[in-house]
Amino acid sequence: MAKILVHRIRQNWRWSKAHSWAHLIEEHDLNPLVRGRRAIRKSWWRLMQRGQKATSPAPLFLVGVQRSGTNLLAHGLDELPEFHVYNEGNTKAFASYRIRALPTIEALVGKSGARFVLFKPLCDSHRTVEMLDYFGARARAIWAYRGVDGRVRSAVAKFGDSNLRVLRAFAAGEEQKPWNAWQIAGLSAESAAFIRSFDLDGMSAESGAALFWYVRNALYFELGLHRRPDTMLVNYDDFLSDPRRIAVGLCRFLDVPYRNAMIGSIDPRRPSKRPPLPVDPRIRERCSALKERLDAACAAQMAQLTGERTAARTASPRPTTVTVHP
Repeated sequence: MAKILVHRIRQNWRWSKAHSWAHLIEEHDLNPLVRGRRAIRKSWWRLMQRGQKATSPAPLFLVGVQRSGTNLLAHGLDELPEFHVYNEGNTKAFASYRIRALPTIEALVGKSGARFVLFKPLCDSHRTVEMLDYFGARARAIWAYRGVDGRVRSAVAKFGDSNLRVLRAFAAGEEQKPWNAWQIAGLSAESAAFIRSFDLDGMSAESGAALFWYVRNALYFELGLHRRPDTMLVNYDDFLSDPRRIAVGLCRFLDVPYRNAMIGSIDPRRPSKRPPLPVDPRIRERCSALKERLDAACAAQMAQLTGERTAARTASPRPTTVTVHP
């Protein structure tokens, strides 16, 4: 446990040097004023719900690859009074960033006064189907992703060459350190063979992080999540450029009212025009093909939720009506 704690402190120290302590506080939701206002809103909402027919609380699993905007999504959903959020640092729901036994999670959900109890088990994304099936029809999942270059820049800034070192150990058949074992869990035979096809000793940290982006995001299709109505795919880059549209889609997927507070801290901005990183050409090719597939699936799902037209849709869209609560 002490080694894991030291490991996390070093990561956050490196991240603070690359960015700022203010950014770190925002990312980990440590601002007491923001948390206090949120707690008051939630308490008021629950007070107003007394005497009304109670809805059984449901688990919501926010999954995907680290450094894919999941903190922003979790903070946005936490602004809605219907939600109670357990981030991966919460020891009631997580042990060393791994989700606790599902009966423990079930107990946390059961005693919550919220409509949705959000968990962010990024290290257990390969177990998404297991988690959804355990809870049945009530459960929902959101798989978040972002462009490979943005994820690689962020991951290397915070984690250094961690992804690469884990992949090297995997290819060499070495035993993984306890806090890294999840990174190669759930790999398909195809992904494992692709990793082993490289000379990882000569690979850059950026190429290693991009390879990790590929094998983890490939799980979305390998697990069949694209065929499940209880799972939504969210593009973090789209959320930054058009937050209201994505937030409306999320709220419709979860059947909760949209509120402006959900995106109150986001300044819409266009995707970065920074040049692509120097990533191994074979990895770049795989990542580009997977990104196109993710984008197509995400766009089709979002169009269905928001009533937009897409090139693949010929039916007339349903009218877009949004319930907005201040």
